[in-house]
Amino acid sequence: QVQLVESGGGLVQPGGSLRLSCAASGFSFSMYTMSWYRQASGKERELVAAISSGSTIINYADSVKGRFTISRDNAKNTMYLQMNSLKPEDTAVYYCKVIKMLQTYWGQGTQVTVSS
Repeated sequence: QVQLVESGGGLVQPGGSLRLSCAASGFSFSMYTMSWYRQASGKERELVAAISSGSTIINYADSVKGRFTISRDNAKNTMYLQMNSLKPEDTAVYYCKVIKMLQTYWGQGTQVTVSS
């Protein structure tokens, strides 16, 4: 079965950095577009970044452009999100997502808190 496990979240000061990982299993990871979403308390879940199967197409939300970098290692079945210059408004639970055979799968999420 499809499993997505996020890790790497935590508490960081404004201006700091974190690197999130999403370990995937149960499907042919290298064949699918993957994406990162986030959901702040009281807000709807929003797309942060997406990366195509071969890393040739990458998209970012305007709010994170220039600060976040999405990447993947198909040999390790893992996707990453490097987050730099973090702001308090980046505080949220971060999720990875894959759509396989018209079904959407989410990880359990990892909390990122940006605060001094």
